[in-house]
Amino acid sequence: MAENERARVWLWIVIGGGAFFLFVLAVFTLVYFTLHTGTDESSLTSFGDKIAVVDLEGVILDPKTVVGQLKKFGEDDSIKAIIIHVNSPGGGVAASEEIYREVKRLRDDKKKRIVSSIETVGASGAYYVSSATSKIFADNGSVVGSIGVIAEWVNYGDLMRWAKLKPEVLTVGAFKDTGDPTRDMTPAERAYMQSLIDNMYGQFVQAVADGRHAKFDDIKSIADGRVWTGKEALSIHLIDQIGDFQEAVTDTAKSVGIKGEPVLVRPEKNRQSVLDLMFGDVSQWLPTREKLLDNHLGFYYLWR
Repeated sequence: MAENERARVWLWIVIGGGAFFLFVLAVFTLVYFTLHTGTDESSLTSFGDKIAVVDLEGVILDPKTVVGQLKKFGEDDSIKAIIIHVNSPGGGVAASEEIYREVKRLRDDKKKRIVSSIETVGASGAYYVSSATSKIFADNGSVVGSIGVIAEWVNYGDLMRWAKLKPEVLTVGAFKDTGDPTRDMTPAERAYMQSLIDNMYGQFVQAVADGRHAKFDDIKSIADGRVWTGKEALSIHLIDQIGDFQEAVTDTAKSVGIKGEPVLVRPEKNRQSVLDLMFGDVSQWLPTREKLLDNHLGFYYLWR
């Protein structure tokens, strides 16, 4: 009887141990594949000529990631062309300009074929970037354009006075605290801010004129902040061809002499957060700089 009891105990130990081993193995397998699945189609270790795909999506506030990806692909001789897959309303003036400069460098200095494929939105700063590419694709219903500059913030001076709070600010320089949200701007400050915006607007128009091989005045005549559908944008030469992402891939492959279906490579994605491993992408639930944009004072090439 005792021997049967011991056998039963050992049986449960073996079963329990085996189940625990399989559980641990499954967890490690999940972690491994999560951390090592870096690309959608292929990786830079693939053989043959390749086309790189860089995503430009969401509000553009930090250019480092996109610029770094462009530089990496630009230096790789096996990458015959780069497609920027755009779905963005634009963003910061300086951030958009930094990506624009890298795109222009790859196109002009590195002689790398670089194409923009606008998905849903390619507006303002995102269009600024696209204007530096060799060719712009968009769907008929894509939102394109919004050439203009915006700076906005909330004036909560009345709320401060209602709460009997009085801000104390020490400055040196008449315009040092221009844009202080606790008070109205003076006429001189408003003129000063407008001059900055006008200067940035001129840079935007000139960049688009250069990229589209158009005259400054021709671009300025339509640069009033409006957006157009892809179909409308084609008629005013803001894009080159109506087509979705796959059409952009096919056309780009043909233009650089790749025969057949091209190999696409994307930057590796790092998903190392414990929350990501357990629950998938949780970024949509977390506060980001984009979500806090209304509290972020600055100048923007941004379509609202």
